[in-house]
Amino acid sequence: MKTHFAAALGSVVLSAGTLLGAPAAGAQTATYPTTDFDVTVGNTWTKGTITWSNRSVVVTGTHKSVSAAGPAYCRRTWAYTYNAADTVKLGSAGSDSSDTACGTSKNFSFTVPADVPGGAGLVRVCLDDGNLKDLLCHPYRRP
Repeated sequence: MKTHFAAALGSVVLSAGTLLGAPAAGAQTATYPTTDFDVTVGNTWTKGTITWSNRSVVVTGTHKSVSAAGPAYCRRTWAYTYNAADTVKLGSAGSDSSDTACGTSKNFSFTVPADVPGGAGLVRVCLDDGNLKDLLCHPYRRP
């Protein structure tokens, strides 16, 4: 009798432990869609990933400047967010930039607001000359 009771008790404890250790339904973290980007101008470039969320995008990557001969050779990455119709830039808060790289490669990560329902529909990523003059921009649509 004691053997059957011990086996039954052990089974209940094992089942309870399994249930208590299981994640709650719906408690999983959300995965946001991503888009790779590449904007290349000559030997300089910016490459990375856009992570799309509901009210912002995170732009993460690396940009490269091949010369530190002066400010005209420096590079910076900019990103601009647009609405779902791709027609309205989301205000001055809808852009942000990385630190400037001069004669080096530099990693960056920054968040660009897209404070409209559903977030940005398009992000324009630009490589500039370090003096706020865009050299080349590419649009990337939300997946």
